[in-house]
Amino acid sequence: MRRLKGVVAYDGTDFSGFQVQPDQVTVQGEIEAALLRITGEEIQISGSGRTDAGVHARGQVIHFDTASHIPLEKWGFVLNNQLPDAIVVRSVEEVEPTFHARFDVQVKEYRYCIDNRPVADVFRHRYADHIRFPLDVEAMQRAARHLVGEHDFTSFCSAKTYVEDKVRTVYGLTVERTGDEVWVTCRGNGFLYNMVRIIVGTLVEVGQGKRPPDELMEILAACDRERAGKTAPAKGLTMWEVVY
Repeated sequence: MRRLKGVVAYDGTDFSGFQVQPDQVTVQGEIEAALLRITGEEIQISGSGRTDAGVHARGQVIHFDTASHIPLEKWGFVLNNQLPDAIVVRSVEEVEPTFHARFDVQVKEYRYCIDNRPVADVFRHRYADHIRFPLDVEAMQRAARHLVGEHDFTSFCSAKTYVEDKVRTVYGLTVERTGDEVWVTCRGNGFLYNMVRIIVGTLVEVGQGKRPPDELMEILAACDRERAGKTAPAKGLTMWEVVY
């Protein structure tokens, strides 16, 4: 047996998230079905994180064990030949048997794209949330600074989560305008259920003038989901990079 690590990109629009679910089309399910066709083995993959329905990935990392003798340099080709067009394996390498795609993660980076044009770009609607009203990016960036560091992010976590420890460390949170798009980039050691999307939804309200930037400190301290903004739509979010 050998352990292989893959970097996977996917358009999450038509998937019910990454993780296998009964009677649902998922990214994990498609990859495992491809592996079965290729190797004849019932292989269960592990991912660096479980993206929700509609969320995309540029740098999702997986690992799996196989007894197959397929040469390492051919793995990317054979997998991509068996996967739907919405999933692409960017690279495959052999790793130590102790490597774990989820538990060995040091940093995850997510990016959220906002289409801030007065009229939506039809070619971006699958990958960006359209907000036609102007956004004060400088105010959003001032607000974002309050969330950097180690905090209890209960206020920025879905009430549906069963995780008890809601302390996470955000290493960086930036808001930048690139032409008619606004990008929110969040780097941290891990994220709670809907955490990045709730952060984005709250920052958008700051950008619209509905909240002052310093209110983010109060929201964070309250540890109350009701104090934060709406959850931003899934389609604007991409798992960008995972660092080990």
